[in-house]
Amino acid sequence: LRFGLDLYINLRPIKLYAENLCPLKNRSPREVDFVVVRENTEGEYVQIGGNFKRDTADEIALVNAVYTRKGVERALRYGFDLARKRAAERGRAARLTLVDKANAMRPHDLWRRALADVGREYPDVTTDALYVDAAAMFMVENPARFDVLVTTNLFGDILTDLGAALQGGLGLAASANLHPGKTSMFEPIHGSAPDIAGKNIACPLAAILAIALM
Repeated sequence: LRFGLDLYINLRPIKLYAENLCPLKNRSPREVDFVVVRENTEGEYVQIGGNFKRDTADEIALVNAVYTRKGVERALRYGFDLARKRAAERGRAARLTLVDKANAMRPHDLWRRALADVGREYPDVTTDALYVDAAAMFMVENPARFDVLVTTNLFGDILTDLGAALQGGLGLAASANLHPGKTSMFEPIHGSAPDIAGKNIACPLAAILAIALM
């Protein structure tokens, strides 16, 4: 559905609703309230690659990540527009953080250059860029530094599960798969849970929050 409908934005709010749910000590809901904009149709998940000499000592596995200028820019523009909207709603300055690994994965320089180019169209939005390992550290040490975070498909997948833990677990994490102005899809990020089916212990809040996003 994501690829077929070109749902190029995966929007995942990270919001703490009750302090006692957060595994971090002394963190209030005011300090854990940001949104991850995950590029949703490119990166490592395009499944370009494969295996050679499978199940032998000489097996080779190849994965090719794909990033296009169009895909990167449209994800960034959505993030910039969202940063402006959140700033207006909250009466504070607009902030956007790019997360990549441009120091070790040289093609991620495309994201850095696109951030600089698109950012010139949004002079009211303060921007910075972090490597993904540093971003993960700051999500735990100082989650209040984030407002709108834009990142790649793979990194967004990983960081938003960490974000879900900050807000109390996967049972509280909702997501929107968007093609703005066209058909979109909304879902809790935890998927199904057949191991607890019928036990009356599943948390419905992620599904309810996904409906609220819709």
